[in-house]
Amino acid sequence: MNYIGELAALFTSLCFTGTSVLFTFAGQRVGSAVVNRMRVILALLFLMTINWLLSGSPLPLNAGPERWLWFALSGVIGYAIGDAFLFQTYICIGAQRGMLLMSLAPLITALLAWPLFDEMLTLGQWLGILTTLLGIVWVISRRNTAPLPANCKPSQGVLYGLGAALGQAVGFLLSKQGLIGGFSPIAGNTIRMLAAVIALWGVLLFQGQASRTVNAIRANPRILGMLALASLFGPVLGVSSSLFALDYIPVGVASTLTALPPVLLLPVSWLVFKEPFDWQAVLGTLVAIGGTALLFLS
Repeated sequence: MNYIGELAALFTSLCFTGTSVLFTFAGQRVGSAVVNRMRVILALLFLMTINWLLSGSPLPLNAGPERWLWFALSGVIGYAIGDAFLFQTYICIGAQRGMLLMSLAPLITALLAWPLFDEMLTLGQWLGILTTLLGIVWVISRRNTAPLPANCKPSQGVLYGLGAALGQAVGFLLSKQGLIGGFSPIAGNTIRMLAAVIALWGVLLFQGQASRTVNAIRANPRILGMLALASLFGPVLGVSSSLFALDYIPVGVASTLTALPPVLLLPVSWLVFKEPFDWQAVLGTLVAIGGTALLFLS
């Protein structure tokens, strides 16, 4: 059997796992907001360079207005709006609880893909998705004792988290629509990233806060190398491989397999950050692996 779509989705999770560590180090130095704003610019520069090498043009100008619309909407909703909701979720209810709500994104994606793309998953695929998500939730939810911030209501954090999950799901589905007809995932990701840069930095310029981001980078010039490496493997290679997976497997399956970084981060956190993990984490990992195996077998 041909598992190229599943392997591409798993490669996305591996890329996101590695970049999350690099973005964590960078965020500790300049803040998560600066990291988010700089990663889209660096990723766009990488993607434009790759496009130029592959096609002789930095932007896919021959894509047609309809594809540009789908991918631009995907970039604004998935990158800009979705990530804005996600950061607000982290502020209100913490990263751990925010990741729990984000684990709903693959399920939302699969449910929306049913009527939109007529992707009726098999019983085995549904079991694989639910089992994988159960393992992810099991891993994330262990020892969740972090206090909630006093300046934000938990209900607000839940709404932000649901908005982030919905934004990610809708962004994935819009990309699927743009890829119909065998369009290049690299070219599609370039359009997404360009739209995200315009949206994010347009708001910054309107608010007069762009200089803060520039000054933060000037004060920490060495951080650019770390951000560049993280942007290459995350928004560039990781996202492009996730779009590549959409050409071969259903959206719900692809979305589930790209949601594995919380599980994959366990050994990385143990080795890099010296964070211990307990038997609940081990069992959750085994459940997630079992669900992944079901997706491959189905």
